[in-house]
Amino acid sequence: MGELEDRRAEKRLRYHWPVWFAEDSDNILSQGSMVDVSSRGAAFAWGTDGSCPYVGQRVTVRFSVPKFEKDSFEMADFVRSGHICRVQEYSRFARRAAVQFVEPLSFSPGEQAWGKSFLEGSLQAGPRPSAAPFAAGAAEGFKV
Repeated sequence: MGELEDRRAEKRLRYHWPVWFAEDSDNILSQGSMVDVSSRGAAFAWGTDGSCPYVGQRVTVRFSVPKFEKDSFEMADFVRSGHICRVQEYSRFARRAAVQFVEPLSFSPGEQAWGKSFLEGSLQAGPRPSAAPFAAGAAEGFKV
């Protein structure tokens, strides 16, 4: 797949963290992995063996975004409604969807400032806590 011209008005934060999506809050959630996020939308990937959102579909998405402070960060949790504006093959085993939010996030994740020393320390500290508590809740079929 060729490189697409980046026409975005805002930087996006690229990271991998669980994301759940469904057509509405009454449906069972499907799980994917965040690819990137901005205040107005997100891209996420999911396995080809699950439910497949389609362009124009209204969805509700539940996800967490790192919110950086001076020398630390916390995960900010969000539930956003929106519509799928693009679906494409991500790999042989996964697809990627882009969703545009109806209501933007309260901050711009890709435009946060953090210190180089914090990033170096974070990288040396190893992986962050797992998303197992989220996955356990998803397995129990909680709603958005």
